[in-house]
Amino acid sequence: MAGIDKKHDVLDASRLSVAPMMDWTDRHCRYLHRLMSRRTLLYTEMVTAPALVRGNALHLLAHDLAEHPVALQLGGSDPQELAQAARIGAGAGYAEINLNVGCPSDRVQSGCFGAVLMRDPALVAACVAAMQDALGGRADVTVKCRIGVDDQIPTEVLPAFLETVAAAGVTRFIIHARKAWLQGLSPKDNREIPPLDYPLVIAMKHTFPHLHLSINGGITTLDQAQAMLAEGLDGVMIGRAAYHTPGEILPRADQVIFGAAPGLDPFATVEAMRPYIAAHLAGGGRLHQVTRHMLGLFAGRAGARGWRRVISERASRDGAGLEVLDAALQSLQVAA
Repeated sequence: MAGIDKKHDVLDASRLSVAPMMDWTDRHCRYLHRLMSRRTLLYTEMVTAPALVRGNALHLLAHDLAEHPVALQLGGSDPQELAQAARIGAGAGYAEINLNVGCPSDRVQSGCFGAVLMRDPALVAACVAAMQDALGGRADVTVKCRIGVDDQIPTEVLPAFLETVAAAGVTRFIIHARKAWLQGLSPKDNREIPPLDYPLVIAMKHTFPHLHLSINGGITTLDQAQAMLAEGLDGVMIGRAAYHTPGEILPRADQVIFGAAPGLDPFATVEAMRPYIAAHLAGGGRLHQVTRHMLGLFAGRAGARGWRRVISERASRDGAGLEVLDAALQSLQVAA
């Protein structure tokens, strides 16, 4: 499977993207998603700059060329360290380097990463300026942020944040249309409890028409994505819905959002995954490392529960191979 041109298409692909999600959007997940949508922009899990620069965790950058267009998300707050990490990421072939200014988890805050940086837009500006200098145009630098944190007033904070960071040269932002509470709410609650403010993000596009703004948060269907694009926003990012129900979203995305041919349906996707899985197993990998991302492929269809049960029960067993997929598919056919 050949990927599409990395640098040329990353901007076009950002009309619809799948959010970076810790423990989920690894290289196996991205390969699966790319089979179903050739045009959607994909993101890595967040990789911390210290892990790349001081931990030599280059394995975290491993990816298949077929995944492109794909962006690397970095976490960090030290401009020079982020510059080094961005250089490493571009060297690994990523066409976009995204700075995480939206994750509210305690683990991220303790490293001064993520949403806590909303309180220091000048530091974010210094970080992205250093990243851009290090890259010299080899990859785009983008920022994913919230509309504010804690007791901040989003209508005041967000415009000032965008203005400050844009002055450092960033033109593309992905805005999660919720505040983040840095204390008292779990990351899961921070995705659900703070109210969404779509009108504010839309208003930012009118205030900053020269910026490329994508919206994130609570968007679960292609109809919603189309509605956001119709409001004048440049892109839409879908998170957990794309992961849990990929067969309902990704195969139609190329047609609905990009006006291109649809991607592979879930059944064709399973067949196309076989050579990839076989190569993974031959290299010493375990079946469940790939198939855990396939549990939701048939969500909403007859037999979906049986598909999930077979994979959940058998894929992690020693020596499990492609016969597990055969059995899971058989459970679908029996239900039908």
